[in-house]
Amino acid sequence: MNNRTKYIFHVSGMHCKACVLLTESELKEVPYITNVKTNLNNNIVEIEGDFADKPQSVVAEELTKILSKHGYSLSVEKVIKDKKWSDFKFAVPIALAFLILFIILQKLGLVNLINTSSVSYGTAFAVGIIASLSSCLAVVGGLLLSMSATFAKEGDKVRPQVLFHIGRIVSFFALGGIIGAIGSIFSLNISATFILSIVVGIVMLILGLNLLDIFHFTKKLQPATPKFFSKHALGISKLNHSLTPLLVGIATFFLPCGFTQSMQIYTLSTGSFLKGGLTMLAFALGTLPVLALISFSSFSIKNSSKSGIFFKSAGLIVILFAVFNIINSLVAIGFITPIFNF
Repeated sequence: MNNRTKYIFHVSGMHCKACVLLTESELKEVPYITNVKTNLNNNIVEIEGDFADKPQSVVAEELTKILSKHGYSLSVEKVIKDKKWSDFKFAVPIALAFLILFIILQKLGLVNLINTSSVSYGTAFAVGIIASLSSCLAVVGGLLLSMSATFAKEGDKVRPQVLFHIGRIVSFFALGGIIGAIGSIFSLNISATFILSIVVGIVMLILGLNLLDIFHFTKKLQPATPKFFSKHALGISKLNHSLTPLLVGIATFFLPCGFTQSMQIYTLSTGSFLKGGLTMLAFALGTLPVLALISFSSFSIKNSSKSGIFFKSAGLIVILFAVFNIINSLVAIGFITPIFNF
């Protein structure tokens, strides 16, 4: 006879709603666990199952071993997290250097960080790079690891990875194009385009603040794909079929990544299948190098000793993106006069 018990653990390492989805998905695979509910607001997870009278601390250690590959850990007592303000000594210069580089690239016409009337493909690519290195793509990395483990048991290591990346790149172009085409149906006027630009800027601002990992409230503000779609997209990776990697690549378009969603919102304003498709394609290509590293190695920023510096640098860069976009959206409608002349 099973003896069901409910344990509540504190979770370290969670940054966004993607983390909620990933922790729940991993823990539900444990045979003796019957129900899991993760709460991002207070970083706890409620787990129900038959723990065979094991002490809560022992269960926390066992489950941490499962989650540690994604950078999460469980504890019985709440861990007071060090916000590591000293990381900003390195993060601020890195972010400023990145900004100077972007200004140079803008002068060369390769990106248009300071113009919200249209996001260049170079800018979309750069956002993709930042997104791939952020915690927001944790679920995509989790999918890759889960899928890789499934097919590696059968001795098939390369083909699934290639199919995954083909599915991701092709679907981002096709689905991005569809979103752009939908925008053309609505014939967005100046006011609607302005609203979308502001929304993109606000979403990016929230993402940037969240990456700094010093303001807890920002986790609650992040937009996310409806959990119904995200759960089913994640569930596809559990299928053992030759086409599963291709389907998983396609499913990543619907996973809860704020960067992806901000680009999807912008794509709607393009009003063009081709522009929308190419924008999302450029974004997907920006994520490709890091996701490829995850595919064929144990690469992980989250588990690095310098992860705090990296995430704070990325957060400051994203905040700069957001501020420039919001200010120039206001300039575009004549609400304020131009501030930047570079």
